[in-house]
Amino acid sequence: MIGISACLLGENCRYDGGHNSVRAALDQLMEEGEIVSICPEVLGGLPTPRPPAEIVGGNGDDVLDGVAKVMDVQGNGVTEPFVQGAYMALERVQQAGITTVVLKENSPSCGSSAIYDGTFSRGKIVGFGVTTALLRRHGVRVISEHQLSELVQR
Repeated sequence: MIGISACLLGENCRYDGGHNSVRAALDQLMEEGEIVSICPEVLGGLPTPRPPAEIVGGNGDDVLDGVAKVMDVQGNGVTEPFVQGAYMALERVQQAGITTVVLKENSPSCGSSAIYDGTFSRGKIVGFGVTTALLRRHGVRVISEHQLSELVQR
């Protein structure tokens, strides 16, 4: 069983109401029924569409530790729904016995190696999102959509 960001499965749950579908690369896994769809931001109660958000002052671990926050482009703090969604995603992953999750790179929730830098200028930094940090703290392997070939060729 594998968890996948809902936007990568073609669900319109991105901040802008769109998706980042890579379904063609997932056909085999979907046919085998091995996928659980996860959108931490929607699970945390955020609407679709919603203003874009970025982590300010660190990365996902820093948010979980209370030393960084998640802000939207309008200046609203959205840390609470991001953290709540991360815990809800963790619960789904644990209930399904998932050990590997494919999450959307650069996202303040799901980035696994890079996230936007908190300035809303499209700059990126090495780091990871809130959900990725929480899942990794619980021993779940998190990869990005750029690493899908690792799963499909298993």
